Amino acid sequence: MSKINRRTVLRGILQGSAVGVALPLLNCFLTDSGRALAATGRRIPVRFGTWIWGCGFIPEKWVPTATGASFAMPEDLQPLEPYRNKLAILSGFDVKLDGVPNKPHITGCLGLRTGVPVPNESVKAPTLDVIIGDEIGKNTRFRSLEISTSGTERSYSYRAAGSPNPSEVSPMALYQRIFGPGFQDPNSVDFKPDPSTMVRQSVLSAVQEDRQRLMREVGVDDRRRLDEYFTSIRQLEEQLALQLQPPAPVQNFTMPKAPPNVPFDSEMDNVLITHKLMAGLLAKALQCNQTRVFNLLLSDTASNLRRKGSTTTHHTLTHEEPTDPQLGYQKEHAWFATRSMVAWRDFLDEVAAIPEGDGTLLDNCLILAHSDCSIAKAHAVEGIPMMIAGNAGGKIRTGFHLAGNADPVTRVGLTLQQAMGLQVERWGVMSMETNRTVPELLA
Repeated sequence: MSKINRRTVLRGILQGSAVGVALPLLNCFLTDSGRALAATGRRIPVRFGTWIWGCGFIPEKWVPTATGASFAMPEDLQPLEPYRNKLAILSGFDVKLDGVPNKPHITGCLGLRTGVPVPNESVKAPTLDVIIGDEIGKNTRFRSLEISTSGTERSYSYRAAGSPNPSEVSPMALYQRIFGPGFQDPNSVDFKPDPSTMVRQSVLSAVQEDRQRLMREVGVDDRRRLDEYFTSIRQLEEQLALQLQPPAPVQNFTMPKAPPNVPFDSEMDNVLITHKLMAGLLAKALQCNQTRVFNLLLSDTASNLRRKGSTTTHHTLTHEEPTDPQLGYQKEHAWFATRSMVAWRDFLDEVAAIPEGDGTLLDNCLILAHSDCSIAKAHAVEGIPMMIAGNAGGKIRTGFHLAGNADPVTRVGLTLQQAMGLQVERWGVMSMETNRTVPELLA
């Protein structure tokens, strides 16, 4: 089966090229067989997101020595001191292997996000963000936004096997996608539906009977693949319907300026600039309800980050750099781990800078920050570092460090789903299956 970027297909429909395109493309998917109220009087929505950095951490520089609220920020977490009360630091939770060999750079990240032990990129389970997005993302223009800031179009957001939601890698492309054609200023007094939107909606409706016929005629495997595609079509129909209605007004919203042209590559200094620009655009998109779900990738699990003037990547260093005998860890690798936490602080700065209700946008977010491993040299999936930021509109407690004591990481995922309003009692499979939440997180 030829591979076609699903998001590219849907963008083509949104951009007016759907006539004569939508139905033939289906063949390519077949096998050969708010707690608070704003000043507007509307309830403020709760948003969910993930923020990922690659290649883990240096435990002695990251894990607090004390649990509970009275802990000292270790060296790598010191940039986050201003957000101490808005963070829950989680250490010691594991992705279980069930006796199967660890798949480097995949097992930790996708195991944490799907609840499946030792998955690969063909895992059939949806990732955590997609599960939550199906519940809270129905009334927004974008079901979710995926962003990568190190120059590689990579994503760990999956609806099903082999179909990652692709990331935007350019600040300008992200700006155009959110605030370019199709964007309606929520505070504009002059709302005029775009006539082309109505045309695109009619095109999708026109192929409805053909869609139903195809589903009756194909086999089980093809029906599964088609159902995945039609789910995207249904989401697109919902997005188009929203664009035909005036958006709700948003307090304190101002249209962001277009970002400057910047190099988007893997050089750390450039990545930090790109990351800050894209974080600011994302925060604005969340504020004006363009989406309620996001995934931001600072660096890939096989991190391609590098220092200025060097061709050696962060990932390469984790394997080839010798351990410093005085420090007890890899010094160059540690530099990237530290800078990753600076980037996380920069992201929180952008979200917390937007006032909302009686607090900030961050107060009405639930953000899971995580890596793909703990000790990168060994690709260890025991004790993967995680943090929760934001209070989910009052549903989540923060301001403490919790040690997981080798419990399955799915306890955290189950807790987040329940905090976001999902009626789910168990999550995960095999040794990762759990019905135990993390009660310390739930307000």
